Amino acid sequence: MNIIIDIRSLTDKKRTGVGEYTYELLDNIFHLDKTNSYYLFFNFFKKNSDNIPKWQQENVHFLQTKFPNKVLNLLLLWKWVKLDKILLQKINKANNKLPLEKIDYWFSPNINFVNLSEDTKHILTIHDLSFEFLPKCFSKKMLLWHSLIKPQEQAHHAHLVLTPSQNTKHDLVDIYHLNPNSIRVLYPGISKNFLDFLKTEVAVEFLQKKYNLPKKFIFFLGTLEPRKNILGLIEAYRKSNLINKHIHLVIAGRRGWKYNKIISTIDKTRGVNYIGYVDAFDKPALYRLSSLFVYPSLYEGFGFPVLEAMISGVPVITSNRSSLPEIASEKVRLVNPHNLFELKNAMVDNFRKKEENHFVVEDFAKFNWEEMAKDFLEMLSV
Repeated sequence: MNIIIDIRSLTDKKRTGVGEYTYELLDNIFHLDKTNSYYLFFNFFKKNSDNIPKWQQENVHFLQTKFPNKVLNLLLLWKWVKLDKILLQKINKANNKLPLEKIDYWFSPNINFVNLSEDTKHILTIHDLSFEFLPKCFSKKMLLWHSLIKPQEQAHHAHLVLTPSQNTKHDLVDIYHLNPNSIRVLYPGISKNFLDFLKTEVAVEFLQKKYNLPKKFIFFLGTLEPRKNILGLIEAYRKSNLINKHIHLVIAGRRGWKYNKIISTIDKTRGVNYIGYVDAFDKPALYRLSSLFVYPSLYEGFGFPVLEAMISGVPVITSNRSSLPEIASEKVRLVNPHNLFELKNAMVDNFRKKEENHFVVEDFAKFNWEEMAKDFLEMLSV
C-alpha cells in the first residue's frame, strides 16, 4: 500500500504533545513495517528541514512542497487543489518504476488544512476538542484557524478518526455527532528516549545550577496557556503558605498563547520560579527531583506530563476533568481544578502526610507505542 503521512507537526524545533505523538507513532510503525510505502509530506517555503527526523529505511520517502504556508492553506481552504494529487505527481516524477495510480491512505496525525480526492481514505487523529469547550482559553487568531480548517467537516469526511482517549471519543460523538463505529481509541505511550533518560544517573548539582532550582519544589510542566490553569495553580500555592516551609513552585514549558498574565503573576509571587522550555533529556530528572507534580489542567485530550510524572515515581495531583482520570492511576490525587481550596489542601496534605508514589508496571501497561503502532497497521489491512 501507498500511504502519505502529514508530518507538518514535526517542523518545529520545540515539540509539543502533538509533535511527540507524531514522531513516536511513526518511529514505531517504521520499525515494524518494511513493506508498505510511506511518503512523509511537509511544506517549507524558506526554512530548512533540519528539524525533520531522518528515517533512513527504503520504504520511507520524504515529500516537500515549497509553498508559502498562507498560500497553501488558501488553496486547500477554497478546494482549488487536491493535496494528494499534487504529491502523487511529485512521487511519479521522481519514480523510475511504474507510476503509482493512487494513494491508498492519507494519515493526518493532527488536524490541519487538507483537501483530498474522494478515493483516498483519510485517517485523522483528533486529540481533543478544547477549542469547542474553552474558546476563551484561545487567542482570536487560533479560534479563526480552527474555524477555517473545519474540524467537524473533516471528522465526518474521514474514513476513520483516531483519538488518544475514550474521553475525546465521547466528545466527538456528543459534540460532532460522529458515528462511534468510525472512531478508534489508540492510547499513546511513553517514549523510549524518556525511559532511557529515566535510567540515567544525573548530576543533581549540575541540573540545579542549569535551571536554578530550589532544594525542594512542586513541579508543573506544560505549555504556558490559559487551559493549563497555571494561574489557578499559582493562587492555590500562594494560599498554601508552603513557601514558609521553603517549598517552591517550579513551572516549566514553552510559552504558548495568552501567557503575559501568567508570566506577570509568576514574577509577582514569592516562591514561584519559571525555568522555560526543558530539554527532553532533563525531563525525567526534573520529575524525580521534585517533591510533587501538579497538573490542574481544565481540559486534556490525553495529558503526557501526568503519565511521565507517574512513571518517574513522583506523587501526582491532577484534575478530575476530561481524559485525566482515565489516564491517571487510582493512586493519583484528583481534584476539581476550579476549586482552589481543594487544590491547595491536596498540596498541603501531600507534605503533611509525606505521601510517596507506589505506582507499579500494571499502571502503565496500556500506554505502549509499539502496541499502538501494531493496532494502526492492523487497521490498514482491514
